[in-house]
Amino acid sequence: MTDVTRRNFVRNSLAAGAAVSVTAGPATANTSTSNGGIRVIAVSCSPRKGKSTAAALQVCLDAAKEVSPRIEAELIELAGLKINGNVAAGVPLEEGERDDFPALVPKLRDPRVRGLIIGTPVYFGNMSSLCKAFLERCIVLYQPDYALSNKAAGVVAVGGTRNGGQEATIQSVQMSLFCQEMILVGNGRPGSRLGGTVWSGAEGGVLKDEFGMTTTKTLGRRVAQIALQLAGSTRPA
Repeated sequence: MTDVTRRNFVRNSLAAGAAVSVTAGPATANTSTSNGGIRVIAVSCSPRKGKSTAAALQVCLDAAKEVSPRIEAELIELAGLKINGNVAAGVPLEEGERDDFPALVPKLRDPRVRGLIIGTPVYFGNMSSLCKAFLERCIVLYQPDYALSNKAAGVVAVGGTRNGGQEATIQSVQMSLFCQEMILVGNGRPGSRLGGTVWSGAEGGVLKDEFGMTTTKTLGRRVAQIALQLAGSTRPA
């Protein structure tokens, strides 16, 4: 793809994204009310609202908030929202078609956001179609201002079996975040892993998956630690 074609691609995507009408209500959120904090946003890309992926991400965010009182956490669920990935290629929406992605852009562009955690169920060894569409639409955050550049990024993948493609899915999502110039974060010490690898088939659900919850909590803490460093503070306020 030539530079001219690539610029046209981004320009068309921006125009298409700005032209759509948003009619859905606000995304589900759990937000701190304090001002001047360092924000970590988690996006649940499961089509099932309030289920395994959202539950795992909430655990991740709770761990992030424990790192410092400066950390503000927000969970956004994409379930029930209409996000057309084709718009990222400059394909216009059909007349009357609803699209909810533009309503998410101000949250993602917020300069207080220093960390982003993407959560997705694993379908056939890869991310959900909703996750793919969301990441493709994030091209509007790429040029001209690179809104996600140099921010911490982590990934949580929820599979139906213990080794159901979670790490392969994490790597697939990470590649998209890498292209956004984000700083990819794994679990860190004591055992380095790619991210949160969760098993939804555990008896009692994901919250009873001891190993998966350990990876999810350590990922949340690591994202918060890096977010603090990026904001110029390595110590709790």
